[in-house]
Amino acid sequence: MPDASTARHAGDAVRDVEFEILRYRPEQEAEPAWRRFTVPCSDDMSVLQALLHIKDELDGTLGLRWSCRMAICGSCGMMVNDRPRLACQTFVRDLLPGPVRVEALAHFPIERDLVVNLEGFMRKLESIQPYLIPAEPRTLAEGEYLQTPEQLAQYEPFSGCINCALCYAACPQVGLNPGFTGPGVLALLHRYNADSRDGGREERAGLLNAEEGVWGCTAVTYCSEVCPKQVDPANAVNRNKMASALDYFGRFLRPGPGREAKR
Repeated sequence: MPDASTARHAGDAVRDVEFEILRYRPEQEAEPAWRRFTVPCSDDMSVLQALLHIKDELDGTLGLRWSCRMAICGSCGMMVNDRPRLACQTFVRDLLPGPVRVEALAHFPIERDLVVNLEGFMRKLESIQPYLIPAEPRTLAEGEYLQTPEQLAQYEPFSGCINCALCYAACPQVGLNPGFTGPGVLALLHRYNADSRDGGREERAGLLNAEEGVWGCTAVTYCSEVCPKQVDPANAVNRNKMASALDYFGRFLRPGPGREAKR
């Protein structure tokens, strides 16, 4: 995709757009502060391209994360006009006349400028064991695990997460309670629990049923609105609330020690 200078030389329509960026360099500044830049933008420019123009042409000290430019890696998540977005997927033309306000993702500690510390998010991600735990041992000689299309459909809608953390910036509960497991991780937990090949549901049950698990969600559903991959974490959390409730009440219906099953 063309940057600002390429657009000028190609003769494309270019307009100057004001960008306000929340800057924070902890080694130099006690508090974040807004700084304004003017960027020549063509109609096909993304916010990421505009930020890279600032870094390349106006201020090389600007800190930001980015990689694929194709809404696949999830690296360039940030707040754009107070909404969590992927900068590569957000076009400047949709934000005119400006100014365009850009800041680091909400609810995360700022490392520098638009770069946030994701260590807490990664610990939560690891805590759910985000991989298949085989329901029963299987040797290579026995071949692969097979699924029907219906079994695939149970979890496939929740498998597209790119760990961009936009849903965490959108979730008010994450802001109020940093210990809350959060929408994206809970959606991924559901992805594995719903997989017919997986047998790790009991191992994840303690985290799922905890106060900081699905019951910490206050059902705002903004997480699903901002998801760039339409994963719908709010739906996953609601499904798991139902599963958690059934697990709880089911204990009173199962036969226990010294108690015969009712016929």
